[in-house]
Amino acid sequence: MKVSVFGLGYVGAVSCACLADRGHEVIGVDIHQAKIDMVQRGQSPVVEEGIEELMAAGVASGRLTATDSLRDAVHATDVSLISVATPSNPDFTPDLTAVDGVITAIGRELASKPGHHTVVLRSTVPPGTTEERIQPLLEAAAGRKVGDRLSLVFNPEFLREGSSVKDFYHPPQTVVGSVDPVGYEVMEALYAGLPGAFVRTNCRVAESVKYLCNVFHALKIVFANESGSVLKACGLDAREVLKIFCQDTQLNISAAYMRPGFAFGGSCLPKEVKGFMTLAQLHNVSIPSMSGLLSSNTAHIDRAFDLIARDGRKRVALFGLAFKPGTDDMRDSPLVLLAERLLGKGFEMAIYDVSVKTSRLLGKNREFIEREIPHLDKLLREQPESVLEDAEVIVIGHAEPHAREKIVAMAGQRRVIDLSGYADIQKACSAYEGICW
Repeated sequence: MKVSVFGLGYVGAVSCACLADRGHEVIGVDIHQAKIDMVQRGQSPVVEEGIEELMAAGVASGRLTATDSLRDAVHATDVSLISVATPSNPDFTPDLTAVDGVITAIGRELASKPGHHTVVLRSTVPPGTTEERIQPLLEAAAGRKVGDRLSLVFNPEFLREGSSVKDFYHPPQTVVGSVDPVGYEVMEALYAGLPGAFVRTNCRVAESVKYLCNVFHALKIVFANESGSVLKACGLDAREVLKIFCQDTQLNISAAYMRPGFAFGGSCLPKEVKGFMTLAQLHNVSIPSMSGLLSSNTAHIDRAFDLIARDGRKRVALFGLAFKPGTDDMRDSPLVLLAERLLGKGFEMAIYDVSVKTSRLLGKNREFIEREIPHLDKLLREQPESVLEDAEVIVIGHAEPHAREKIVAMAGQRRVIDLSGYADIQKACSAYEGICW
């Protein structure tokens, strides 16, 4: 393929060298003559392991050149990758001045260029930018719509400085959001042969994935450092503890718990978080990130309450009271806290949880629920139908298949608020809303 790459920083330079190495004809474009001259000499404008050899080989083969002429680059290629800088504004939103300028300039050249052209944005931008900001600029400058010999794609890069060449050749996945179907086909051809799944999604999701990945990486570093500081204060080598911690690929280093839903609870997580906070305090170790876990969890319960109360004080059918399905353990259940708050604000409520029977509650579990919801037996219903009969709002904390069947059958036009994310409920209920979707 014939590819132009706009911006010869880390991402652009590595993309140029690696794409040329894979057999594509590549033109690097930049406004800085020094970078252009280096590429033309077969030298890399950035320091990365392995890039000098690739850059030299690409130039020697004739598959890699560089220029400051945007016009020449656009007219000589079929795909344009945009990797210009998006520095932070004072409020930390990205400054898209360079992106806007390049997009507009490319569009003007496309107005007089025959054939199909694909424009690929790789710079980090907020969700919605590609379709709400970039697409109108591109279409206005090009004089035609996306889909008319023109494709617009958002393709986030996951290249780490210091190992970006290795990352290019061994991506965990390739994420592509495209405004039109042709954009996906072009990107599949561009990256053909690379390992990892090729993920087709929309532009907003692709933009969001990029942000979320970097924030999560920062969160992992903070978690390791905060926990390591506490462990060191306890006389431990945190590296040994984290090494064993990371060997658990079922729960710790995995997709477990990475599904948006309701707040955490139960007899373990809240207690252990509080215990670790106390441990840090005893050793005078500040761990601000971990210290925010409980307040963040409470804020999520607040969001659920606000969602339910949005239309005023309605009669509520609550499905689920235990902290998770398949148990009757209500200790520190976020659903109990939600129910308690709704009752305290004057909401009428009926509750159904197939696993919760007041006559079977024992020990600490019984003590907890008698303290938090002392008249639970008057609120609980034996059958899901009786919970739904008089309800104006249906709230689903968790519900087994039989209960979900009844909800689908009886919900009608009533609001259904789902805190767990049941696909069958979402598909069937017209007034459905999820807490994070």
